Amino acid sequence: MTVQLPDLSAMREFGARIAENLQPGDVLALSGGLGAGKTTLARAIIAALGHEGEVPSPTFTIVETYDHLRVPLVHADFYRLEHPSEAEEIGLDDYREGAALIAEWPDHAGGFEHEPTCLSITLETVGEGRQAIVMPGEAWQSRIP
Repeated sequence: MTVQLPDLSAMREFGARIAENLQPGDVLALSGGLGAGKTTLARAIIAALGHEGEVPSPTFTIVETYDHLRVPLVHADFYRLEHPSEAEEIGLDDYREGAALIAEWPDHAGGFEHEPTCLSITLETVGEGRQAIVMPGEAWQSRIP
């Protein structure tokens, strides 16, 4: 399924629809080139879950946690990982316990598509806007945003 995101408002609405359906244990695997809007979409989801204030990009920290939201959330940016085993070394499984995961650059952590709770979203630049190519895992089939 492809979702057109012509502007920031559409990106926020898309993020809000995802947030409405998000459950602990879910993985949102956000892919796309540099500047495609992965962090923008993550911020929209985090805001829709109830976070107020700044949402820093986890590019340097790799992991940011949000325990105070309607659904506890881990926001991870795996861009700097050189090997998927590094995700295990940072304790990703511990962070994920009881929380949803937003994973930017999921392929750098070995990918999550094999998990039934994974909603894969590939963002692409289209003109001045973006489009999202959405591939739901089994658990997302009935709650696709």
